[in-house]
Amino acid sequence: MMTVAIYTQKKDLDTFLYLSKFITEMERRNIRCILYGEMIQTMKFSSEFETFSNKQDLQEKKVELFFTFGGDGTIVTSLLYVQNTNIPIVGVNTGRLGFLSSFTKEEVFLELDDILNGNTTISERTVMQIVSPKFGVFFPYALNDVTISRKETTSMITVESYINNEFLNVFWGDGVIISTPTGSTAYALSCGGPIISPESNNFGVTPIAPHNLNVRPLVVCDSVEFRLKVESRHPQYTLSLDSRLIHMNTDVEIVIKKADFKISLVQPNNINFYETIRQKLLWGKDKRN
Repeated sequence: MMTVAIYTQKKDLDTFLYLSKFITEMERRNIRCILYGEMIQTMKFSSEFETFSNKQDLQEKKVELFFTFGGDGTIVTSLLYVQNTNIPIVGVNTGRLGFLSSFTKEEVFLELDDILNGNTTISERTVMQIVSPKFGVFFPYALNDVTISRKETTSMITVESYINNEFLNVFWGDGVIISTPTGSTAYALSCGGPIISPESNNFGVTPIAPHNLNVRPLVVCDSVEFRLKVESRHPQYTLSLDSRLIHMNTDVEIVIKKADFKISLVQPNNINFYETIRQKLLWGKDKRN
């Protein structure tokens, strides 16, 4: 019997009704569903369902697919649970833009048999890792980006940056974003960063509101190691990994490199990255076309 995990961060009635329908369809196909533990409490699912709350649960219960229901933030957060298990993630968009979520609420029912039978495309996505020794027990991985920004001050901060211990630049402004190709269409895009295709082995470096007009975003090979040191009028700065925030003292340097595992996203065979940016970012929506 195939086992799949069901994960969402939503708590509304519409999501409960939709997931109930989805789980019924899975049970008709003799698929075992493991639900995210908090769903049982917040959405009043039956306590008879098996649950998961961490990577170990997914491994022990031999989960083969990880279904997420929500927006791109839900997929990004699923990294906390999937981690390096190599379990493919199926993103079902019940949010707004849904750049990473490849299936709509309606499409997933039409594509369900293909998904379960593996008649889909797998997009491998790079993960980045913070390896600083003073980082502590905070989960040190990010699927989208690692961002350094100011904390509780309207003054600029400076971020002194090195690549493989060679000096790169001092960024004066609100901070800097180090993004994966997946994250290039997230916060970095809003700050004027380049769009990077997922199959390219690159990272993006995007300054946040730089106070120097000759500073521009940079694309580098993802085999490099970044070292970042912050100076600020406030004794701390904000460090974010995707949507998770932590406040760091300015005497703590941050070292970032590519993680030794990737995340697998399940996509329909007829959709690729360039089709996605045409649909989601409205490329080509020009009367001349």
